[in-house]
Amino acid sequence: MRAKKKYIIGTIIALFGIIFIFTFLVKPSKTETNTIRLASSPGPYSDLFLKGVKPILEKEGYKVKNQSFSDLSLADVAINNQEADLNVDQHTAYMNNFNTEKKAHLTALTKIPTVPTGIYPAQKKSLDDIADGDRVAIPNDPSNMARAFNVLVKAKLITLKKGVDPIKATSKDIATNKHNLKITAMQDVQIPRSRSDFDYVILPGSTAYPAKISTKTMLLSEDIKPDYYLVAAVNKDDKDKKWAKAVNKAYHSKEFKHYMETHNKDSFWNIPK
Repeated sequence: MRAKKKYIIGTIIALFGIIFIFTFLVKPSKTETNTIRLASSPGPYSDLFLKGVKPILEKEGYKVKNQSFSDLSLADVAINNQEADLNVDQHTAYMNNFNTEKKAHLTALTKIPTVPTGIYPAQKKSLDDIADGDRVAIPNDPSNMARAFNVLVKAKLITLKKGVDPIKATSKDIATNKHNLKITAMQDVQIPRSRSDFDYVILPGSTAYPAKISTKTMLLSEDIKPDYYLVAAVNKDDKDKKWAKAVNKAYHSKEFKHYMETHNKDSFWNIPK
């Protein structure tokens, strides 16, 4: 009888041990909890995700937790460290540059609607007024700096040296500058506040949007190259997980297409094919 009691007590203790392990030591995966941690940064793209994509994911049973970062690079660090899951505020060129500089492992799920970079008025209101020595502010991060040079090429204000990869263009790659433009590279978020110091400024959509600078005032828009379309970026270890596939599916859904058709006034967004 004592042996039987000891067996029962031992069994109960073992069961409690198993329950303890699963309750306190085994952490549920993101797939099990269906929580997607968005690492958002200032700009229109996180807003678009939260308003147009998040409701679609919620209907599929997912919960979106928004973690706000003041700087895109900090959001990327969080994703690389798996402290966050997803960012929708960067293009492929920026992501590739981040991966190279930080030895990181981010990858793109899909291209997403993108606001083009363009030349905006500052002291001068028209490109017809351009003159020798005019001052132009451009972003100083490598990918958006190259993007700015491409816009200046489109405007026929500069040319690049033959054979230069336009995605990697720097000031050293300028072949001709017929108006001797004084081009100043600076942190993109500082450009809107410094417009009074320049004749023209070049802004990505992610900078113009939070500064409340309307794309209607853009003097010339870029032709968006494939590497400059915004992407939904994740850690490469997560790209095949169910929640990541659900994000990709949501961006390509009929519901999101309808959302864009009704929320794309003045063709603010350029929709990737």
